[in-house]
Amino acid sequence: MDRPGFRPALLVVDMQEDFCPPSGSLAVPSGRSIIPLINRLLSSPALTLRIATKDWHPPDHVSFAANHGPSAVPFVSTTTITNPGNPSESYTTRLWPVHCVRDTPGAALVPELDSSRFDRVIHKGQDPRVEMYSAFYCPFRAPKVADSGLAGLLRAADITHVYVVGLAADYCVRCTAEDARAEGFEAYIVEEATRAVDPDAWESQRAEVEGKGVKIVSADGEEVKRLFF
Repeated sequence: MDRPGFRPALLVVDMQEDFCPPSGSLAVPSGRSIIPLINRLLSSPALTLRIATKDWHPPDHVSFAANHGPSAVPFVSTTTITNPGNPSESYTTRLWPVHCVRDTPGAALVPELDSSRFDRVIHKGQDPRVEMYSAFYCPFRAPKVADSGLAGLLRAADITHVYVVGLAADYCVRCTAEDARAEGFEAYIVEEATRAVDPDAWESQRAEVEGKGVKIVSADGEEVKRLFF
C-alpha cells in the first residue's frame, strides 16, 4: 500500500558477530537482544528499502589499538586522524580492539538476523586511513575521503524517511542517523532496537542527537506503528 509522501527505508547498522555477545571482540552489552525487534521491523510491508551496513575493515585500520604500538589500549587510548587530502582537517577518535576485519567470521552478519529481506548490504570503514562510524561517509568533507554512496541510493529510491537500528547507539547508529537528517531525510532511531557501547554516555548524548533533528522514538510509538499500517 503506497502512501504519498511516505517512502521509508530501514537501515540495520553493523549487526555483526564482532559487535555481539558472547564472543565478539567489541561486543556491545545486550547487543543480541535487539535482533527479534529488528526482524519484526524488517517484515514491515511499508518499507521501500531494507539496507544492512557492515564494518569491513582492512587489518591495518587506523581505529585498531593494535596498530598504534604497545602503549595503545583499546577503549582507553585515542588517536588524531588527519584528512589525507587536507592537513587542516582532523579529529580525535577512540581506539578499539581489532574487529570486523573483512572476510573474517567476526565481520559476518549474525545468523539470527533475517538477512534474506535486505535489498542491499553497504560496506563501510574500508579506507585504512580514516574512521567511518556513519554509513554515509567519514567525518571529512573537504575533500571527502570515504563515501559509501548510501545517500545516492536512498535518493534514487525516492526515500523520505529513514529508520536507523542496530549497533551501536552512541557511535555508528548515532552518526548514521545524524547524516541521514543532514542529507534531508526524516531520521529516526528506534530506541529499543539499538544498544550502546557506553549506556551512560548514550543517555547524555540523546539531547545532542535530537538537537540535530533526529527523532529518538519508541517501537510502540506512532512513528513506528505507521510502518505496519
